[in-house]
Amino acid sequence: MENQRSLSDPITLRLPNDVLDAIEAVARISGRSRSWVMVRAMKAYLAAEGQDILDLDAARRAAAEEGATGLDDLLADLDRTLPGDAA
Repeated sequence: MENQRSLSDPITLRLPNDVLDAIEAVARISGRSRSWVMVRAMKAYLAAEGQDILDLDAARRAAAEEGATGLDDLLADLDRTLPGDAA
């Protein structure tokens, strides 16, 4: 099919030697390729910390679209609104 996107794209990646050594050891022991191990590691990262980053970004953008106010602005509004020296 024309314009069909490839299922994967080759990339160039520099890794610290200790990380590469660990990847190669896992690949050798499990009978898998280095690519397979790295893809699994990246998927695990994206499912955990990566997803947290994506969720925070989505929440930040949603708050901006809704006109949410930052904490400093909210506290300043409260200072102007509340009578006297409310604590």
